[in-house]
Amino acid sequence: MSQTTEQIYQSDIGDILENSLIGKRPSPEECLRLLKSDDVYLMGLVAGHLTKKQFGKKASFVNNIILNYTNVCITDCKFCAFYRSPGADDSYTLTLDQIEARVKSAWEMFKIRQVLIQGGHNPNLKIEYYEDAFKLIREKFPQVGVHALSTSEIDMIARVEKSSTREILSRLKDAGLQSIPGAGAEILVDSVKDVISPKKISSDDWIRIMDEAHSIGIPGSATMMYGHVENKQDIVDHFFKITKLQEKTNGFMAFIPWNFEPNNTLMQKEGIVEHGAGGIQLLKMIAISRLVFDGLISHIQSSWLTNGVGMAQLALQYGADDFGGTLIGEEVVSCTGARSTELTGKLIIDAIHQIGYKVEERDNFYKPVSVL
Repeated sequence: MSQTTEQIYQSDIGDILENSLIGKRPSPEECLRLLKSDDVYLMGLVAGHLTKKQFGKKASFVNNIILNYTNVCITDCKFCAFYRSPGADDSYTLTLDQIEARVKSAWEMFKIRQVLIQGGHNPNLKIEYYEDAFKLIREKFPQVGVHALSTSEIDMIARVEKSSTREILSRLKDAGLQSIPGAGAEILVDSVKDVISPKKISSDDWIRIMDEAHSIGIPGSATMMYGHVENKQDIVDHFFKITKLQEKTNGFMAFIPWNFEPNNTLMQKEGIVEHGAGGIQLLKMIAISRLVFDGLISHIQSSWLTNGVGMAQLALQYGADDFGGTLIGEEVVSCTGARSTELTGKLIIDAIHQIGYKVEERDNFYKPVSVL
């Protein structure tokens, strides 16, 4: 470690990394310096050290399916290749029987522990649709956790029902909603949202709905979609809005940074973003995420979906501890044509073993199911 210590001492971010090693998280100003630095390898060494100190040489994953229950959406986000307008020839909404059949086959074939339920902002769906779906899953497949609905979908249901988001969350929890994915955050800065998703909820609303969920005992994930129109200060603002809420509620179980994939999206067609951010930027974001959230949010996800398995293996050595989930039936990122988005548990287990790590299969709440 002496050579590494010397490298840290000589680095332009050495003071920040030294503080990280003694448990002092970077300030917003220091976070900005990390984002401006090219010393990604050193950030990764320190972030990886912090991760191994907490988890050892072990990475977790969850056996799950993504259930995209509808592609009907009236929000028209420029970064999305999945949505269809109401009435479009290729629009769809799954019936309860179709939902049951998909979960049943996934449980029987793969012993899934989680179903991640996300779709579009469909104004034709009332709350009973979601309540019935969640009750069905929890009653018929009690070992399968319900990780469902972005804050913006919850806001949509509230508008359809002319109700408050808190009331909607309470009803959905009673029906079987156990945790909330972090989708809809993108970058929690409204000047960015005004460009990429002008019809979606504001940054303050995302924070407020997550706060409401945490306050009634529904934990969640926090995400960041980077690599489009945001600048470095926007990323800092995003990190510290998440930090502030986590210090208040302790409701985030994981943080997931992932890069925007422009293929087949309006943002590519309009020339706003021509290509993805790439692997080095992923490793930098993973490492900074660990440094910013060390001791605050336990789990950092490796984000294989838009970067591939090889980059996810590297991410596990740059501060991530969780591989995320298997994906069977995912339809949103696959619409970009970026890569195959089918990944089974065996492929994840092999990928983790290949870098000399133990594998922990987990449930919805990051509790271990088995160690492999």
